[in-house]
Amino acid sequence: MKIAIVGAGLTGSLLACFLARRGLEVTLYERRPDPRTGPAERGRSINLAISERGLDALRRIGLVDQVMADALPMRGRMIHPVEGPLDFQAYSAGGDRAINSISRGALNNALLSAASDAPGVSVLFEHRLVELDSAAGRMVFATPSGKVSAEADVVLGADGAGSAVREQLLAEGIVAEDVDFLDYGYKELSIPAAEGQYALDPGALHIWPRGTSMMIALPNPDRSFTCTLFWPSGSFDALTSPTEIERHFAGHYPDLLPLAPNLVDDYLNNPVGVLGTVHTLPWQAHGRTALIGDAAHAIVPFYGQGANCAFEDVVELDRSLDDTGGSWARALPLFEARRRENTEAIAEMALANFVEMRDKVASPVFRLTKRIEHTLERAFPGRYFSRYELVSFSTTPYAEVQRRVRRQQQVLGAGAAVVAGLLVGLAGRRRR
Repeated sequence: MKIAIVGAGLTGSLLACFLARRGLEVTLYERRPDPRTGPAERGRSINLAISERGLDALRRIGLVDQVMADALPMRGRMIHPVEGPLDFQAYSAGGDRAINSISRGALNNALLSAASDAPGVSVLFEHRLVELDSAAGRMVFATPSGKVSAEADVVLGADGAGSAVREQLLAEGIVAEDVDFLDYGYKELSIPAAEGQYALDPGALHIWPRGTSMMIALPNPDRSFTCTLFWPSGSFDALTSPTEIERHFAGHYPDLLPLAPNLVDDYLNNPVGVLGTVHTLPWQAHGRTALIGDAAHAIVPFYGQGANCAFEDVVELDRSLDDTGGSWARALPLFEARRRENTEAIAEMALANFVEMRDKVASPVFRLTKRIEHTLERAFPGRYFSRYELVSFSTTPYAEVQRRVRRQQQVLGAGAAVVAGLLVGLAGRRRR
């Protein structure tokens, strides 16, 4: 069979590696030039945090050691208040579990090279999809030398949140989409190495929570940090001069200024990105054309699960092919049925985690809650798990994570009510 994958980003490249193991003829079509041969797009990286779901996918095809060689483990959050000392908050009860910072570009290049080297896989760059007949598997691409046509038995759209495949399916009236844009934008800044060393602790994800806005920073192998500002829409336009920019950061991010000599240049010249959640229904048509990853269900990046969720999609599609004897007509609907509630669940949790990172992590109540969670995890190993533990350090389906955490909270709430009742009763007896 001939399989066409539109989009040679993270999901498409990983998917090509999985399908190559099945002896299928796979062609990857990518609208960009080969990203391995040119400079990275300025201000568009948003470093990735790869955790257990992504690692599980990479292990299945023997790529985890190669791909993660330059990843940097982050064992917790480092909170930067406007005033006062830094506050490190471990992700796990034992402080030993970590999510892994990796450059999106480096990860894409590693997966793309693995796909290119896989038997039966070919990659065509500068091919932008402009027409699709989803029932017949016929495609037309715009290329530097003109339009070209292609056909495939199966067409898989792995071309991200702005998917051209999804756009074509919308035009055919086959799918419906709902895009919920967050009323926030993002802009990247950088903290270079200081005398060859990290300017901040590289073992943490750094957060500057500021109520209605925040900044995060993730470490890079070259000892720099990539910072991302998440501000309400329109806020970036309010600062237009170097003086205004420096004054604002001196007041709101005072420890950043001495660490970021290119702050003004980054702020003025890096683009503002948009954030949103994509809901698509259905994800497949005719048993031969389908969407996967962000093309089907893009989410906001605040749980660090975008790539992890997409990689888990690839694992589930591979499993669905196994369970249907390799029948794409049966595997594609099965894949959607198995994944939909899970992708909806992580979309909800990602939005909730934005509020947590932006508003709550600096709160004494939040810190106390996390200490209680870690105490319960140590007291009841294998029985009590925090939401973060289940999302980042397990492959428990996202929807099951929501259900399990809800049950735990109900039990704890009932227990707290019983304890409170006993205390009130004891106090009443003492008074009598």
